[in-house]
Amino acid sequence: MSWKKEFKILLLMTAVFLISFNLPVDSSRFQNAVMESFHLLKEYAQLHVILCLLPALFIAGAIGVFISQNAVMKYLGAKAKRVVAYSVAAVSGSILAVCSCTILPLFSGIYKRGAGLGPATAFLYSGPAINILAIILTARILGLEMGIARAVGAIVFSIVIGLLMGFIFRKEEKAKVEMQMQMPDVEADRPLWHNIIFFGSMVMILVFANWAKPVEESGLWHLIYSMKWIITSIFSIALGIILVTLYKMKIWKMLVVALAVVIAGIISGWQPLMPFVVGIIGLSYFTSKDEEEAGEWFSATWGFAKQILPLLFFGVLVAGLLLARPGHEGLIPSEWISKLVGGNSLFANFFASIVGAFMYFATLTEVPILQGLMGNGMGKGPALALLLAGPALSLPNMLVIRSVMGTKKTVVFVSLVVVMATISGLIFGMM
Repeated sequence: MSWKKEFKILLLMTAVFLISFNLPVDSSRFQNAVMESFHLLKEYAQLHVILCLLPALFIAGAIGVFISQNAVMKYLGAKAKRVVAYSVAAVSGSILAVCSCTILPLFSGIYKRGAGLGPATAFLYSGPAINILAIILTARILGLEMGIARAVGAIVFSIVIGLLMGFIFRKEEKAKVEMQMQMPDVEADRPLWHNIIFFGSMVMILVFANWAKPVEESGLWHLIYSMKWIITSIFSIALGIILVTLYKMKIWKMLVVALAVVIAGIISGWQPLMPFVVGIIGLSYFTSKDEEEAGEWFSATWGFAKQILPLLFFGVLVAGLLLARPGHEGLIPSEWISKLVGGNSLFANFFASIVGAFMYFATLTEVPILQGLMGNGMGKGPALALLLAGPALSLPNMLVIRSVMGTKKTVVFVSLVVVMATISGLIFGMM
């Protein structure tokens, strides 16, 4: 018997007992915070799991099966030039209008396929942070200077954080780098353009299915929003054709899925969620029965789902308990946060960065939240600090990152984001 191990178990049991014994179940704030955790979980499930996370999981699974390790290493690995690696990471991340949780399967996919730690973490940050639509919305609502500061800050952050992560963990990455340098170049199984249009169709489905409603009901953004499901349908049809013609799936399988989607659309009165769900179920079923690459695709997707979804749901519950939804009260009173982020002190910027790092922001919701906080006295420096830390991080996001690259790397990554956001906010507030 290991007394050290048993003592740790005793301490854990004692801590659980003391927490349970002293739970403030009669407190209205505690009761409200518990309800808020479930409200946030429900909101997350309704708004993000089906349209955001499931397509992202399929893309991540496809990266693991259809993108060769050699291809990932060519652009993001040790053999790639730094300029190429970080440019690819920043650009590929920025085309996805996703939140801090939706980017996780994609990050996990490229990291496990051999991407260097630096480029992989640059991609991890850039996905939710360099969101073109969010930056435009920031400029329109919070002012042009805030929009420009956010855009410049996010681009610089993604590259600097990636470079620092690569430098800090250069010894741990050395074996990985040496192994990659010794690996011979392998010819791709299929032409590059096959993968480009395959992944392009899936990315477009992800982007347009989640196209947010713009503030003004006019202009190009609103036109795209009004046609988002037509565009999504076109790319879905294109994906089916690509799977049949280039990836050798049976045409009758795609026709059955298409017919099921049409029937679901008719039954639901062409409400988009039901056909979307039916399409995902149909694709999952037929790929799971395939013994070729399509079967491997489903297996990889399911592997990511098992790893990521439980941690995300647990993280969303905890975030809701502590901070609640925007405009609602959790265990931490919102008035404390408002009072602590006024002015442009070092503490105000640091506190804004910390709150932003742990709080969950759905894509684009950070802008109206900040509009309200700034109306209540939040300084411009802390506002930028929250904008640079918030969308890229969240408590659920951290839990999953830790499962992918370990505790030490996760702590350093989060610390870099918080410190850089704090410094950026302080400088911007002084200007």
